[in-house]
Amino acid sequence: MAIERTYKRRDLYLNKLIAFQDTEPVKVITGIRRCGKSSLLKLMQQHLLDDGIASEQIIEMNFESHEFHRFSSDELYEYVKSKVAPGKRMYLFLDEIQRVPAWEEAVNAFRVDLDCDIYITGSNAYLLSSEYATYLSGRCIEIRMLPLSFKEFLDFHGFRISETASATGGTRKTIVDDNGEKYALREVFDAYLQFGGMPGIADVGLSQERALTLLDGVYSTVVMRDILEREKRRGQRQITDAVLLRKIILFLADNIGSSVSTSSIGNTLISAGLLEDGKRKSAPSTHTVQAYISALLESYIFYEVKRFDIKGKELLRTLGKYYIVDIGLRNYLLGFRNRDTGHVLENIVYFELLRRGYDVAIGKIDNQEIDFIASNANERMYVQVTESMTTEEVRRRELAPLQKIRDNYRKIVLSLDPGLETNYEGIESVQVLDWLLS
Repeated sequence: MAIERTYKRRDLYLNKLIAFQDTEPVKVITGIRRCGKSSLLKLMQQHLLDDGIASEQIIEMNFESHEFHRFSSDELYEYVKSKVAPGKRMYLFLDEIQRVPAWEEAVNAFRVDLDCDIYITGSNAYLLSSEYATYLSGRCIEIRMLPLSFKEFLDFHGFRISETASATGGTRKTIVDDNGEKYALREVFDAYLQFGGMPGIADVGLSQERALTLLDGVYSTVVMRDILEREKRRGQRQITDAVLLRKIILFLADNIGSSVSTSSIGNTLISAGLLEDGKRKSAPSTHTVQAYISALLESYIFYEVKRFDIKGKELLRTLGKYYIVDIGLRNYLLGFRNRDTGHVLENIVYFELLRRGYDVAIGKIDNQEIDFIASNANERMYVQVTESMTTEEVRRRELAPLQKIRDNYRKIVLSLDPGLETNYEGIESVQVLDWLLS
């Protein structure tokens, strides 16, 4: 098989796939639509070809394509069987497989009947529901894919970092594009805050009109295919009210980084007059709102972060926060204008922590809050995010909860303007752009 075009590398994800190449688990790539899952499959196929695997050993199927549009599980099985090269190990790449009814039966049969290495993608978290996990008995590894990080954004848009000496004795980062034009780092970061990290924007260019068209396509596809048209599933409420769904999406997008109670969302929408469409006289039930939010989380457009009581050492059930997977999508939904930069920075830092392999929770200590507790197998880190650390009032507010924590894990405040001090009694003050590029 030939790879028709050159794809920008996403080494963070590609290296994970390569690490699990030729191992038994099914490699499952999940993430919002258009975040680069199909391109990642192409990159992995190119890696195999470069590694000496013959093209006849690679079977690629995209179930968004009309060619495979109405495949059943049995037809999928028979099609793959007909393509197997005798005596050769096969590599199966099955893109957006959730569109095949009972697809897990075919995948399980491939695993049992064929000498093969299996890679699948899906744009809905239902792909890894308990039913599926039971079917494959835990024999799968999930690779969660996100839109571009700021570092990847620079690469995809043809920017590179040039470091020069600064007047203070350190170094200063300048951004240079393919034409040799120079930009301030903050200027390019502002473009990232405006356009977000959907890889397709690199193809259309940093034009607000073209970006809006692309983001409208992403949003419409997520809402229509992954939410409103999702098949009836056991124990799951169907999402039928498109007006309510959009209002909840707008509410969550407008309240990223704010503590949100599911029970209050319906009442807030009613009291703000946002559901007065002539039909609804009372607030939707908490159960209904929760079902709609669950559908949004399943489609990876929003992520929920739980609160963790640092002293009590337990997750709390109340008042989590929601972050949107891409700031460009938020701007598409709410309009391109400067708003609540602090929460936008929080949103970007949250997803960067996920990319770096951390489990993330919101920290609660007494009646104060720490933006993020980031943990992995080896370390824990406490992170505050703020726009600036230059005033005494802000420093007091951001440092106070961190100063209450008595353990020796790293404590860090990330800001666009950290001021001159880099350390407050062991608490680091770090420029957020340096951290994003580190």
